[in-house]
Amino acid sequence: MTYEQDHHSTHISQQFNDELEQVRTELLTMGGIVERQVTDAIEALIEGDAELAEQARKNDQIINDMELMIDEQCTRIIARRQPAAADLRLIIAISKTISDLERMGDEASRICRHAIELADENGKGRGYQEVRHIGNLVRQMLQDCLTAFARSDAEMAYKVAKKDKSVDQEYRTAMRTLVTFMMEDPRSISNVMNVIWVLRSLERIGDHTCNMAEHLIYLVSGTDVRHSSLSDIKKTVRQHDADEKNS
Repeated sequence: MTYEQDHHSTHISQQFNDELEQVRTELLTMGGIVERQVTDAIEALIEGDAELAEQARKNDQIINDMELMIDEQCTRIIARRQPAAADLRLIIAISKTISDLERMGDEASRICRHAIELADENGKGRGYQEVRHIGNLVRQMLQDCLTAFARSDAEMAYKVAKKDKSVDQEYRTAMRTLVTFMMEDPRSISNVMNVIWVLRSLERIGDHTCNMAEHLIYLVSGTDVRHSSLSDIKKTVRQHDADEKNS
């Protein structure tokens, strides 16, 4: 199921079309930078690579600047073009999505900070397997969500939102394991606490990715699915699919 990507191609103003396409393209560019930052942050932690962590951390400023720039473009479009219907939903969805991407950048930056501390302490050990596993789940969610945005694919966005339950479950399981380990070996508390904060950041990145998926479903279907259950989101996506086929 896809949103009419060329919906705005029917506008009389070619400049308006170009402005909408530009902010959409810049959103995907920003998403790609965040995806790279998350990947590098996880890799830096697992490999004990403080230099890579420092490099990834610097991307946070680039991400912050992109959020401001795209947000300003969205505001300018609303002020000058007064968009309606699908165009307005596109601007709203982009504005909310860049906010989630910026927060993901903040979480990735936190992971980098902990990676540097652990590398300095040569703290590689307990919890790294959980970081790798949950990190891979979250990275795949983000990658799929950006692909869903590029294709305006609500069905794919729904599947991303569905995966967040797996991330939450894996996170809770990892927490129980690591807390038990700290109780058995108090000497490990300092290092394991760093890993716990990393897992917390990964879980938050999963939540923000789920938010992005919901923004896309709103863009495609016109229905706000925030705070909806997964079954209700599924109904919304499937109903829109049926409506498209019958139209």
